[in-house]
Amino acid sequence: MNTSSSVGLDSRLLQRLDKSGPRYTSYPTADRFNERFNPQDYELALKTRAEGLAAGSAIAPLSMYVHVPFCESVCYYCACNKIVTRDHTRAAKYLDALELEVDLHLRAWGQPQQASQLHLGGGTPTFMSDLEISRLMAILRRAVEFSSNAEMSVEVDPRTVTPQRLANLAEMGFNRISFGVQDFDEQVQAAVHRLQPFESVQGLMESARSLGYGSINMDLIYGLPKQTPDSFAKTLGQVAQLRPDRIALYGYAHMPERFKPQRRILTPDLPTSVQRISMLEQAINRFRAEGYDYIGMDHFALPDDSLAVAKRQGKLQRNFQGYSTQPDCDIVALGVSAIGRVGNSYSQNAKTLDQYLAALRQGRFPTEKGLWLSSDDLIRRTVVMALMCQGRLDFELIEKTCGITVTSYFKPELARLQAMQEEGMLVIEPRAVQLTPLGWHFVRSIAMVFDRYLH
Repeated sequence: MNTSSSVGLDSRLLQRLDKSGPRYTSYPTADRFNERFNPQDYELALKTRAEGLAAGSAIAPLSMYVHVPFCESVCYYCACNKIVTRDHTRAAKYLDALELEVDLHLRAWGQPQQASQLHLGGGTPTFMSDLEISRLMAILRRAVEFSSNAEMSVEVDPRTVTPQRLANLAEMGFNRISFGVQDFDEQVQAAVHRLQPFESVQGLMESARSLGYGSINMDLIYGLPKQTPDSFAKTLGQVAQLRPDRIALYGYAHMPERFKPQRRILTPDLPTSVQRISMLEQAINRFRAEGYDYIGMDHFALPDDSLAVAKRQGKLQRNFQGYSTQPDCDIVALGVSAIGRVGNSYSQNAKTLDQYLAALRQGRFPTEKGLWLSSDDLIRRTVVMALMCQGRLDFELIEKTCGITVTSYFKPELARLQAMQEEGMLVIEPRAVQLTPLGWHFVRSIAMVFDRYLH
């Protein structure tokens, strides 16, 4: 990989172009979902998928996502849908609801479906006991048959798991794991209410490696209260020492008016915009110097990790959980607030636990909103995901896939790309648009050019 200096990455360019915008885990993005899409629509999407499989049609592989909303304590930066409680009996009741939801899927399908991927997210999935997670796996297997080489991943809180729990998860079939770290500095941890010593994370990572987990991810956040470029540099050094297979580096978005826990973060404690850019720049430099490949959208992976391999081979995909090595999948999402994709539809479950439970008790899917994708949505999704995953728009491939003429259909968008070409972020070829190494750092801004909902 090129170093950041060789691609012209500097603080001024980062500050000007590192703006808020969609992360494009889907197109259209979730804020475009509406309540006109209802439980009956979702059931129709499931039945259409099953009928297509029965008829021998080419149907996307299946990925499963389960949202576990519970956390024992609140992290002040968190913007996830969560329920903070120390009452672990609530997990058993939640499993009862998940069982009802799984049964509704099996009824719509008529028979179990093959799946190649599972991800447990949260909240904190390991809020559940090992026995409860084992029960969850048994529930899922009533409606889904996982392939022998399925990717089975789980998010864990380093504060609440032990090496024995990691061993138990591996025994259940989990082969990928993600540690939520965010920062190792004690002052930063205290400011966000998430204390976890470096030594404990180090011990857990050593255990995960000895247990044979195929990929270990670590989440980091820059822009947190009490963070400074100097303190973050120390954290980066500690991360480099642990050498996770993948790193997800997120920028903290302070929106206390929207997310109540963030109101406990004092604005004067937040780093300045100049400091934020400095931390992002040094993280990019450090991880590249340590031999990580830059995947895109603040994600890094070691060259032999399957994510880096997929990018080199042009097989990288992107879904609601971020970058993925799996083929373009349908995603069945279970649990409160979970977002999924089936066929040409997106859907999201009820965001409150009471609404979620009420729907299931009435024998209906807890779908709160969603979207049937239009032909324009499908065309633009193809373009956005090609940019986000391959960094290239091949006009011939898009025209063959979508039945359009790119230069005509996207004439205004191609004109807007001219300025980005002058910045050195991309090259507009006669029959393609190719991102440069510099452009990969701003792929979100480039993809936004093709987002009809933003223009």
